[in-house]
Parts: sequence; C-alpha cells; structure tokens
Amino acid sequence: MELLRGKLGFICDMDGVIYHGNHLLPGVKSFVEWLYKNDKKFLFLTNASSRSPRELQQKLFRMGLDVDESHFYTSAQATAKFISSQNPGCTAYVVGDPGLYNALYQAGITINDVDPDYVIIGETVNYNFDTISRAMYHVNNGAKLIGTNTDLTGPSDNGLIPACRALVAPIEITTGKNAYYVGKPNPLMMRTALGMLGVHSAEACMIGDRMDTDIIAGIESGLDPILVLSGVTTREMISQYPYRPRLVLGGVGDIPEL
Repeated sequence: MELLRGKLGFICDMDGVIYHGNHLLPGVKSFVEWLYKNDKKFLFLTNASSRSPRELQQKLFRMGLDVDESHFYTSAQATAKFISSQNPGCTAYVVGDPGLYNALYQAGITINDVDPDYVIIGETVNYNFDTISRAMYHVNNGAKLIGTNTDLTGPSDNGLIPACRALVAPIEITTGKNAYYVGKPNPLMMRTALGMLGVHSAEACMIGDRMDTDIIAGIESGLDPILVLSGVTTREMISQYPYRPRLVLGGVGDIPEL
C-alpha cells in the first residue's frame, strides 16, 4: 500500500479495469472516491479510438460514475496530436469511427480521399475491400501509414473481435510499408498523459489488465506498472512475458481496501 499511497498520479486503462461492456467493475466507485479524497491526479487512458472523451464520460455517467471529461485521453487524441505536430495542416484518408474523425478535425487535419499525406487507421465496423484498396492506393502513392494503436483484438459482448492492428495488417502486407502506431505502449502517449497530469513518471503508476500494452507501457515510460486481474490477463499468463508488473491486484477496488 505504501507504493500506491505515495503516488501522485494514476493512469488507468478502461476496458477490463473500469468496466466490462456497459457495466462498472466491482470496486470502481470506491476507487474513484479514494482518488478524489486523497487529492490524486488521475487519467483514464484508452487505446480505443472510436469514442471521444465526452462520449466516454457519458458512458460512465450512464453506469453511475460521474467523472469530468478532462480525465479521459484516447489514442485518437494521441494520434491527432502526433500528426499535427509532425505536419501541421496536413490531410489524411481515414478509416475509423467518429471519435477519430473528431480528434483529427480538432487538430486541424483535413480529410482527403484524393492525395492525402497520411492514411490513418483506427477501429471500425465499416471496413471492406474498397477500404483496403483505397488505403493501399494512397500508401503506394506516398501517404504515410499510421495506426492509432497496436491492439490486435478487442472485447465485445460476443467475445473478441478484430482491432486496429488487424485492420492495418492487410495494408502493410499489400504495400510492404510498416505502419507507425501511436497508442499504448508507445511512450509518446504516456508522456502526454503525464504532462496532462502534471506529474513526473516516478510519481505515477500505470494500472491495466493487459501485459502487452498496459504493463509494458508503464515499464518503458518509467511508471510503476500495476496489473489487475479483472480483464484479459490471468495470474498464470504473467509468466509468459519477460517482464513483470510491480503489483498484481484483483481489481482497482482492492486499492482503497489495502
């Protein structure tokens, strides 16, 4: 508990840590109350690019958790920030949902289906042969390929479904060009999150349920990595990886009870 009590900043993954589908996980309310009571700075960080922070805030509100919109940061926002810093006023052919489009618009990036500077891929159900063909055409003509995150699969009410990296893979294979992925575990997203909280990496921890994104992101960014078993990772799976979390908890609800 001393490890967590001394931290000023808490960066938390969402799906598998805060909720499953449309249901809050046990102990989340008490965890958030603990954060507020102890004046902790916190951010809900997600690799999902489909929803905007306001939509995520409203989703949690419908579940009974009232958290300000400023406490959310998505891979769509991270992608828009990265691209606008690299090439201000650029254009992009985009495959994704409204959360990604909104983040790009807000960063001054224009949608272009003729001669874009970038091809940007995020999660979406609107993905087909024409999508792949158009993206392939633009990349072959010089557009830079960007993926919002490296997640190969994601959760749904019917089990796992293809996520961003699975949608990017056909374009990489057919063009021979590798995408640049912005979301976790890329330290770019983590450094921005720390900047939003105004804390140093040594003063913060990363709480997540995935070893291959959350825990490695914490380790590579200098945050204390805290694994919760409320999502996809079981205790038995930890030994499959060459790195370890600092703490393993059943869920974030364990933190106020420690």
